[in-house]
Amino acid sequence: MQTRTLGRTGRTVSVIGLGTWQLGADWGEVDEADALAVLDAAHDAGVTVFDTADVYGDGRSESLIGAWLRAHPDAGVTVATKMGRRLPQEPDNYSMANFRAWNDRSRRNLGVDTLDLVQLHCPPPSVYSTDRVFDDLDTLVDEGRIAAYGVSVETVDEALTAIARPNVATVQIILNAFRLKPLDEVLPAAAAAGVGIIARVPLASGLLSGRYSLDTTFAANDHRTYNRHGEAFDVGETFSGVDYATGVRAAQEFAELARAAAPEATTAQVALAWVAGLDGVSTVIPGARNPDQARANAVAGSLELPASLAAAVRDLYDRELRAAIHPRW
Repeated sequence: MQTRTLGRTGRTVSVIGLGTWQLGADWGEVDEADALAVLDAAHDAGVTVFDTADVYGDGRSESLIGAWLRAHPDAGVTVATKMGRRLPQEPDNYSMANFRAWNDRSRRNLGVDTLDLVQLHCPPPSVYSTDRVFDDLDTLVDEGRIAAYGVSVETVDEALTAIARPNVATVQIILNAFRLKPLDEVLPAAAAAGVGIIARVPLASGLLSGRYSLDTTFAANDHRTYNRHGEAFDVGETFSGVDYATGVRAAQEFAELARAAAPEATTAQVALAWVAGLDGVSTVIPGARNPDQARANAVAGSLELPASLAAAVRDLYDRELRAAIHPRW
């Protein structure tokens, strides 16, 4: 497993991490024993960063990680959590009083005194330009509640605004073969500033595994069923905002590219390795619902890909996806 420095946190983390939204909610049911087994398998395979949020399963994801940490006190895992989605998305709710309350809850859930990394969870756009918010975050660092802070963003413009902040350690952004706009400005700006990039939704909600067809169905409580048109939150979080039928067709073409690039690997492993290989990316956080998926994802952290794949991915994006995706995020 390759490792990278996680931006201004200074921490060394695995280039493939583990996203744990699915262990909390919104991807169908995952029971506690299965969730802990996923964490075990990921760590055994070399994963040293878990990404979560205080709203994933109303804290269930954090609590499961907390239980795992108590059983593995010397694991050396960096836990990145998020805050800001427990109240309506109004700028005034991003206040010191709420930050303290949310921090206290996350620290209880995770069983730690100091949170490794806290990310604002895709806040309203005006928050990124509000000095008071970042002054408050600096205070939380000074108080020892959090070791570092970052942001999770929906758009390139939000990412660039955050990167300009002097103490933002990381930016989490959707980045995959179906979402290439961050390559143009965000990755170079982050690298120049020493800000870490956490690449989320790297498989476009599973599309880039190459396993889905037009007939594939998902559980009713899976966001890939109920948020296809942005009914619950930003549609870009579901299939990266790609129309499902278009995504299936593009994913089939990507699968062919993947087989040619790395015949020994799965399509998902190639998709993850492609993101991990981008200059400026610190870690990639695919989810996993079972230990086999966690182990398979980790393999991507040591997979070498031919340079020719980059041009092929760009060509696929330009032909099939750019017009619908590039202007929006």
